[in-house]
This record gives sequence, structure tokens and C-alpha cells, in this order.
Amino acid sequence: MTNNTIGFGDSQFTLAVYIGNQPDMPDYRLLNRLIPMRSGEIELIGKTCGNGWRKVFNVYAKLLYALDDKHFDLVNRDITWQTYRDEHLLQKNSRTALIFSYPNLSDFMPSILVNRFHIICGRTYAKKLINEGHLLAQLHWFDEEFAVDLQQKVIVCPYFDYRQLSNEKINRLSVLLSHLVTQSIR
Repeated sequence: MTNNTIGFGDSQFTLAVYIGNQPDMPDYRLLNRLIPMRSGEIELIGKTCGNGWRKVFNVYAKLLYALDDKHFDLVNRDITWQTYRDEHLLQKNSRTALIFSYPNLSDFMPSILVNRFHIICGRTYAKKLINEGHLLAQLHWFDEEFAVDLQQKVIVCPYFDYRQLSNEKINRLSVLLSHLVTQSIR
């Protein structure tokens, strides 16, 4: 991974979510690399930066719990998604990442050999990345909300917010991720 990957999480991630904004907090304004979060940090960001960030983290944790156990082993199902969010999400050894910098999929081309998946949050953000040349992907759009690049293991989905990515759409995203594992998109 190059040094310009900026965000929260485990550098050995399996699942990365790319988002077009980052928490506006003094500790993160000069962030210049991928850093693991610490216990309690997600709650602090939610309290400091507002409900929108709390929703991003909640949706991320809910997605992990919706993933098929046959294809993903990222969470301990003995705890709730809320406990996972607070004590494991985006921390060291979580194999998850929330990335604020542009996707550099060439860094991750071993994705073909290793199960490494990339989710772009929001159609508007994905289109901006494509138009500016920051996302070189061959996206197949299923509808106005979801697109997939099977070879690079990229999915575009609605923004991580309850209204945009409802529980029903979280389940759909989970199914698409399983299809990326099996290399069969329907």
C-alpha cells in the first residue's frame, strides 16, 4: 500500500469503504496515512461531528453482520453489531478500513489473488472519482444505486446512511459482496 492512503482502519484490510469526506476534528485534519482506531474513538467522533458520522459507523457495522459467513469471517457473531462497532470496527486486526483518499486500486491489484474488496460510498462520489480520473474501474451499473467491477472487486452503493442504505439495501450489498467472492454477478 502506498503512503498516500488516508483513513481509519487496518492496513491489512479485507474490506475497504471509500468515502468522500472525513470527520472534521483537529486530530484528523492533518491525517496523512491509514491509522487504526482505538476503543472509544467512534463514539467520540459521533458526539463531536454529529449524527451523520454515527450513521456511517452504524451502517458499516450492520453491513459486516449481514455478510455471509461462508464468504466472510470479519465479525464475532457472539457479540452485537453495536459492541463490534465500538470495540473492533476499524481497529488493528479488524481487516476493515474507511478510506478518505482516492482509491488507488493498482496498489491492491493482488485483490485478484487475495480477497480484498472495495466499496465506494455513493453514486455521486463514484461519478466524481471517475470524471476526475481517480477511479479506473469498468463499472457495470445494475440501477441508479449499485454498480460492480467484478475483476477489481469494486462495488458502488448508496452512501452509508439509513435513508440511502436501508437494511434492505445493506442485504443487497451483502449479496453483491458474496457474488464478488464467487466471481458470479447476477
